[in-house]
Amino acid sequence: MSHLDQDKEVNDNAVPATGKMMMGVMEIFMQGSEGHPPVIFALASGLSRAAIAVMRLSGQGAGSIVESLCGCLPAARRASLRGLWRRDGAEPVLLDRALVLWFPGPDSYTGEDSAELHLHAGPAVINAVADALVALDARPAEPGEFSRRAFMHGRMDLMQAEGIADLIEAETEAQRQQALAQVDGAQSQLYQRWADRLRTLLAHQEALIDFPDEELPPEVEQQLCNGLQELHATMQAYLTEGEGAERLRRGLVFAIVGEPNVGKSSLLNALAGRDAAIVSSRAGTTRDAIEVRMVMGDVPVTLVDTAGLRETEDEIEAEGVRRSLFHVKQADCVVQVFAGNPVPPRLDGADVLVCNKTDLHPAPTGAIGVSVLTNAGMDVLRTALADKARALTAGRAVAPFTRARHRAAIEETVRHIGQALSMPWPEMRGEEMRLAMRALGRLTGAVDVEALLDTVFGQFCIGK
Repeated sequence: MSHLDQDKEVNDNAVPATGKMMMGVMEIFMQGSEGHPPVIFALASGLSRAAIAVMRLSGQGAGSIVESLCGCLPAARRASLRGLWRRDGAEPVLLDRALVLWFPGPDSYTGEDSAELHLHAGPAVINAVADALVALDARPAEPGEFSRRAFMHGRMDLMQAEGIADLIEAETEAQRQQALAQVDGAQSQLYQRWADRLRTLLAHQEALIDFPDEELPPEVEQQLCNGLQELHATMQAYLTEGEGAERLRRGLVFAIVGEPNVGKSSLLNALAGRDAAIVSSRAGTTRDAIEVRMVMGDVPVTLVDTAGLRETEDEIEAEGVRRSLFHVKQADCVVQVFAGNPVPPRLDGADVLVCNKTDLHPAPTGAIGVSVLTNAGMDVLRTALADKARALTAGRAVAPFTRARHRAAIEETVRHIGQALSMPWPEMRGEEMRLAMRALGRLTGAVDVEALLDTVFGQFCIGK
């Protein structure tokens, strides 16, 4: 088993990223010789079949490893064709001829000395180079460890690190633009402006606490409270206006619900463009939720076909109905399907009403009429669903938040500012303001981030 395979086996059997998968900051930075972090390496291009495989290295000592492999360091930031040799035996062994790039720190992605080896992507070449790197005292990287080191060296903040992870995972153009804005620091700059404003207000509050007997102008405290109220209102509005970006990052869920045999599975297949669900004239054939991932309105959407809603004595079908009602509650959009007359009562939470089988019965007012059999009305339905997806992910906020972690930290900040405004004593108000500063600092990693690091960087792929 190669060292890369061993690393994969360890990671596949590891506990979640908040545990053993990522080491604590102090553990990472105290490993290796003389207290320096060890040189790490990873296949940044993944293990899929390709012409070129990119092996990344980072850490103090990376230069010595490259020199051992190549004979000498290439010029910084210039691709050089070099032979890679393993030199720990009686005779040097040629491993590959590769393009080598050298990035001396601190001007590298991680802030450390780094290198890239652009290898031929055969498994034998990759494994041989990995074995040679381990023999030179490098070790396989943990998921996200390159970006984690970049964070620790001040090359990015937590918001930008999360943006990089989102950029790698982006499926649509809208997601790409959102992630790129986060990498470029749009969110970080907004939160920093809030932090600067709060810090200034806290300084004024400390002055009121430290110099109670001084003849400070009476308007100082009023200006302080006005500033807090303004910041509180700004952040509260941001929370209200920015929820769409969080939905865009994770994608939407559209649940297709209705009574048995109205064509829900046929509608799912038509929207997906393939036979994802079994279709039968017999009622009650769908017993469990069937999910199909697709893009609507440049937004990732998971369509869920659910069991028909009806009273039943069948234990399995009854469980399917229970799961259908669960999906109705959890979905971002509920598409209620019926066929012909009479029109069924509209389900609580139903967003789009679809009348199927319009080749047999006309659609009533207020419903989108389709015939899956003849394809009539399907373009209208697709447009309506795409518009719904865009509306759900639209956000008027500048640099909107994209994760539940961001929302929770901002909500905590708003709560402490609100409590500060209600406090009659300056000391109590100041303490709430300090707690607000602490919550806001956790967004970018300015303070109290140790507990966040495993969660943030453990979501990365190996090599990033």
